[in-house]
Amino acid sequence: NANGRMRQETRDKVQRVALEIGYRPNDLAQSLHRTRSMTVGIISNDAFGRFSFPIVEALENELAGQGIAIFMCNATDDPDRERQHLDQLLGKRIDGLVVTARRADKRAPIGPVPEGLPVIYVYSQTDASEAVSLLPDDEGGAHQATTHLIEIGCQRVAHVTGPERFEAVRLRRQGYGAALRDARRTEHPELYLSGTWSEAWGREAVARLFDGGTPSPDGIFCGNDQIARGVVDALRERGTRVPEDVAVVGFDNWEVMTEASRPPLSSIDMNLQVLGREAGRLLIGMIAGEKTRGIRHLPCTLIVRDSSSRT
Repeated sequence: NANGRMRQETRDKVQRVALEIGYRPNDLAQSLHRTRSMTVGIISNDAFGRFSFPIVEALENELAGQGIAIFMCNATDDPDRERQHLDQLLGKRIDGLVVTARRADKRAPIGPVPEGLPVIYVYSQTDASEAVSLLPDDEGGAHQATTHLIEIGCQRVAHVTGPERFEAVRLRRQGYGAALRDARRTEHPELYLSGTWSEAWGREAVARLFDGGTPSPDGIFCGNDQIARGVVDALRERGTRVPEDVAVVGFDNWEVMTEASRPPLSSIDMNLQVLGREAGRLLIGMIAGEKTRGIRHLPCTLIVRDSSSRT
């Protein structure tokens, strides 16, 4: 333990023998002595890892600087499994808990957890008054995307997005509308289309926008990159040039989609690693006794690629 009173010669001998026999200190015993386990639990329902992995990677890097390790568990939308994982993590005397998900909609508070255990929801949220939640600024990101399309000269900007039951869809629509109003543009109901999170819906939406008998858009802001990929493919099949005739911006900045798209897709990056780093910073403070609560929305970033680059 590198403490206690003994001669340096004796200390050196003990350390040399410990190294020779492969001795490792008992972490559990040490945690009882210092009242901290130096571990944090993470519970997620994002089995694919599209959203949780960047968060966890940045969180782990932030905590590692303080000597804190993580245990990660996948609850797969199963309340019983989540309860089992929570019990196991609490049994390991974790110093804090992070809850994340594949979507940022509200969920029931996790628990019960011991009083005083720091809990942070990242890309997840709950109505509990004492909760701490970190979320991307969906509304602000949508405002950036729409403003960008207006600034490059688009006169009629459409918004093609996912199911309205998702809070992110509603917030992104609000950001789209606010950007149009800020630019003194009219929000045309026929230019807003809500469907599924899929490339197929993006292709179908293009048919509706261009074959519906109303003036066609020259800019399309999509609620995610899958939809945007379908939109770009459908425009190309129609002989419509992207971005010369119609500029397109997606949301999520998922490189699997953005880089494979032809042309490469402009998109809003939710800065998930920034969320993870901020979660780590807050958690370290909460473990040390700092008090915090409430929902914090962290800024998104527009990544411009060829699908909306007009020079």
